[in-house]
Amino acid sequence: MPEGPEIKRSADVLAAALNGKRARLVEFAFPHLVPHAPRMQNQIVTRVEPRGKAILTHFDHGIVIYSHNQLYGQWRVLKRNHAPQPGLQIRMAIHTDDVIAVLYSASDISVWPSEQIDEHPYIAKLGVELLGASTTIANVLEQINDVRFARKSLAALLLDQGFLAGIGNYLRSEILFVARIHYAARIADLNAAKRLRLAEAALNLTRQSYQTRGITNDMAIAQKLKKQGVSYGRYRHWVFDRDGEKCHVCAGPIERIDVSGRGLYRCMRCQVACKT
Repeated sequence: MPEGPEIKRSADVLAAALNGKRARLVEFAFPHLVPHAPRMQNQIVTRVEPRGKAILTHFDHGIVIYSHNQLYGQWRVLKRNHAPQPGLQIRMAIHTDDVIAVLYSASDISVWPSEQIDEHPYIAKLGVELLGASTTIANVLEQINDVRFARKSLAALLLDQGFLAGIGNYLRSEILFVARIHYAARIADLNAAKRLRLAEAALNLTRQSYQTRGITNDMAIAQKLKKQGVSYGRYRHWVFDRDGEKCHVCAGPIERIDVSGRGLYRCMRCQVACKT
């Protein structure tokens, strides 16, 4: 599933193509959404914004399209004369004079009045937006210190969008590694220094991934490995998807375990279990 950085990059592409443009036609694949389409015809797209792992497309007459890519969804911006990608199911499309913005495969789509969009069940529960322009380390640390989250294991908590919005499976492993925190630790188990490290890792790695198109590894290490001919998939992360390989820090083994139904990767030396 795309995580916050990937969704924000998709929103950037959509914003560049649609913001300020008139929607000549809006199409929906699902029958319950089709009656909404005429309400957006010839309306101007005022902005496209990411919220956690969702994208909101705003129109100037007070309508918002909510979409969540889920596991396989993907947005593509096509020239008007370009054929849609074969083999993928079109779920919705926004036509302007120049382009067609197409959402493939995803099914979590709804139409909302602008003033009610914050009541959407997904939007309403979102925690701190790590890719929000005004989000600071202090904001993240305040959320970490909130007593509501103190007793959950971080392996589970970091996948909770009500905690820190935008984190998914690869960011979970990378944040815990950079913060040097064991996956089973709870926030209640962490001292002030570790809580600060967790806040810094969550904010900085999420933003780095957005800025570098998915690289969470140290950039000097990534560049060195790239020059050696190592593939992008092998140099982009500290630990994620590197089961059996050596840690970039201590040369110890990287281990994959299943936690909360998903693979989590850790260095067995750098992330030892502790209670402080």
